[in-house]
Amino acid sequence: MVSTDKITIATPEYWAEACKHLVKKDRVMKRLIPQFGDASLQSRGDAFVTLARSIVGQQISVKAAQTVWDRFALLPRKITPTNVLKLKVDDMRAAGLSARKVEYLVDLALHFDNGALHVKKWSEMDDEAIIDELVAIRGIGRWTAEMFLIFHLMRPNVLPLDDVGLINGISHNYFSGESVSRSEAREVAAAWAPYCSVATWYIWRSLDPLPVEY
Repeated sequence: MVSTDKITIATPEYWAEACKHLVKKDRVMKRLIPQFGDASLQSRGDAFVTLARSIVGQQISVKAAQTVWDRFALLPRKITPTNVLKLKVDDMRAAGLSARKVEYLVDLALHFDNGALHVKKWSEMDDEAIIDELVAIRGIGRWTAEMFLIFHLMRPNVLPLDDVGLINGISHNYFSGESVSRSEAREVAAAWAPYCSVATWYIWRSLDPLPVEY
C-alpha cells in the first residue's frame, strides 16, 4: 500500500498468484500478462467518492466528467455524504450536473448517511449481496456496481459481462474479431476463475495500454 499526500493507493495481494494461475490456464493470458510488467489494479479514495464519481461520469466523456467533478468537488469543504446533503441544488446544477445526476447524488448520500448500506460489513459479504445493495441506489446499475467491486473493493473474481470493453476484448483476442455472445464470453472466462477480475483487467489493457482507474 502506497500513501501519497492525500490518497492511499492499494494494490491486491493476490495479483502475483492470479497472474501465475492465468498464465498456466489460458493461452491468451500467457501472451498478454508479460506485456504489462509490474502494472496492476489499483484502488484509491473512499467508497462514497468512488460511487459519486461514477455517477458524475455517466454518459459524458472522461474529460467532461473530470471538469464537472472538479467544479463539484469545490462546493463542500470535503466530499462526504453529510456535506453533499447540505449543498444547494442550484449550486450543484451550476457546477454542470444535470437535474437527474443531482437527484442520484442526493440519493447516494442518503443511502450512506442513513445506514442503508452495510459499508463496514462489505468485507464479509459476497459479491452479489453487495451488488444488490448498490443497485438499490438511483443511478447505479449492475455495471457500475461491478466496476466498484473490481476497482474499489478489489474483488478477485468479478466478470462484468455488460462491459463493452470486455466483450470487444474477448472478441479481438479469442475470436479473431468476430462478435461474441455473453455465453461465449462466459465459456472463455471459465478458465480464468477464481481471478476473472484480473483477466478482465488484462483484456482491457490489450485494447488500451493505459490503465483504467476509478
